[in-house]
Amino acid sequence: MTEQLPESFIQQLDEERRKVDVASHDFSVRELVRMMAEEELNVAPAYQRMFRWNAEASSLFVESVFLGLPIPPIFVATNVGFQWEVVDGLQRLSSLAHFLSVDAEEAAAVNRPGPLKLVGLEKLSQLNGATFASLPKNLKVFFGRQPLQVVALTDKSNLDVRFDVFERLNRGGIRLTPQEVRACVYRGEFNVFIEELAQNEDLSKLLKLKQGSQEDGTQAEQVLKFFAYKNHRNKFDGKVEGFLNKSMGLFQKSFDYVGEREIFEKSVRFLHEICDGPYLRASTSTTPLVQFEACLVGIAELFQSGSQPVVPAAGWIEDGELRASSGGGSNSRTMLDRRLTRAKEIFSGQA
Repeated sequence: MTEQLPESFIQQLDEERRKVDVASHDFSVRELVRMMAEEELNVAPAYQRMFRWNAEASSLFVESVFLGLPIPPIFVATNVGFQWEVVDGLQRLSSLAHFLSVDAEEAAAVNRPGPLKLVGLEKLSQLNGATFASLPKNLKVFFGRQPLQVVALTDKSNLDVRFDVFERLNRGGIRLTPQEVRACVYRGEFNVFIEELAQNEDLSKLLKLKQGSQEDGTQAEQVLKFFAYKNHRNKFDGKVEGFLNKSMGLFQKSFDYVGEREIFEKSVRFLHEICDGPYLRASTSTTPLVQFEACLVGIAELFQSGSQPVVPAAGWIEDGELRASSGGGSNSRTMLDRRLTRAKEIFSGQA
């Protein structure tokens, strides 16, 4: 006889299933593109820049739609105003909008210079070089009528559930980073704020990132970490992703935009002036981010307490304690406190 599952598991399963409430719909290609254009289906600007499929990848998807091949559902989440927000399906939706665009203005909506010209097709090779505008009317009608499934999370789901669902669905060929996911899930004034500060000139000069990290939200995540560690580090439990998610939620509810901007800009300016270039150790070709964020927060806490940070002695960036508390295995509350304490000692002249 099969062993029965414990009652506690049944209850847990029931509770978790109640958090995910979905509805399924079928829409035509043309209707989905219309919904995007009229913002019934919301693809936020911060999310649009993540449209990374090249012309060949988009063309192959268009070919799949023409052929009637099985297409994975597009997942959306219902927000407070009953607008649908894209959770999973950006590459597919943007490819459709790109293909159906007829001029540069329409293509600009998905950050492309002009309409999609189909390339690399093998099954429908005679369409290579074609744009949507160049197709005969009956073929345009045929393509525009092709159905795609949309699965919608209702507005009963909280942000934590949405983030988890997004992460589970986000398993395509081009993986979004946690910060890119946050930009989509935790939309609002605070997200716009950190995206703006991520473009700070001093910050950009300080951070030397790997090629793949220059447009994946890493710089915005450094801004988020700055405010999270400065204001909520007592809530840090060693799980960085969850901590940053919670901090985003808290900052959405209450945040001193004027005062926090001033502290951030003063701190970044001071650190840039003493580094006179990217924040790099002698042995690194890219910025050691954990050490960098500790120094930036340490400087900010000195400014916030009314103290003026001092220019430390030469070689401070190679400080042994700062490096030891910022290396491997440093994602713990103890190590966070160690490196922040050391950073404040260095910039207060106590080192």
